[in-house]
Amino acid sequence: MSDACCNVPPPTGISYRRVLWIALVANAVMFLVEVVAAAWSGSSALAADAADFLGDSANYALSLGALAMGGAWISRVALLKGLAMSLYGVGVLAYASWRAWLGVPPEPITMGVVGLAALLVNLGVAVLLYRFRDGDANMRSVWLCTRNDVIANLAVLVAAAGVVGTGTVWPDVAVAAILAVLGLSSGHSVIRHARAELSA
Repeated sequence: MSDACCNVPPPTGISYRRVLWIALVANAVMFLVEVVAAAWSGSSALAADAADFLGDSANYALSLGALAMGGAWISRVALLKGLAMSLYGVGVLAYASWRAWLGVPPEPITMGVVGLAALLVNLGVAVLLYRFRDGDANMRSVWLCTRNDVIANLAVLVAAAGVVGTGTVWPDVAVAAILAVLGLSSGHSVIRHARAELSA
């Protein structure tokens, strides 16, 4: 396979900017929807997903800013995003622990409906971002965020089914913990990639 087959469109391309704007708006809207749904249902998994949508909205905004600044700022912003993803993971673990201590099961219908809506939104964004997944640290972090979102939405649906089946809080808390570990892992990957670019 020739090198040309693996070339990634430059991050300053208008198509990439347009995709980031679409992703930013979609994530901001879903953050508001999931915050309300999490409060209504008492779901830590939905709350974790809402926090992820907020973080991703900030990530897309930072990515747009990094494109405007260019140069080493792209890697610096990616490093900042990696740290934010790691902090998100720690925060979700703390919140899931609190929900486990309370022991109150969430309302699963709201979890399922909102989780499905979030999945459809993130699948659309993932399709748009797929061809940029092997770019620089900034582009890679955007792709990882979106990929993680799709996985998170599927996990929320599993949690909703688990709550229906068991009548307990544990499926919800378990999924929130999994999302936290995923955030920590992705954050570590982005930080490592960004540091390598900055030291090159």
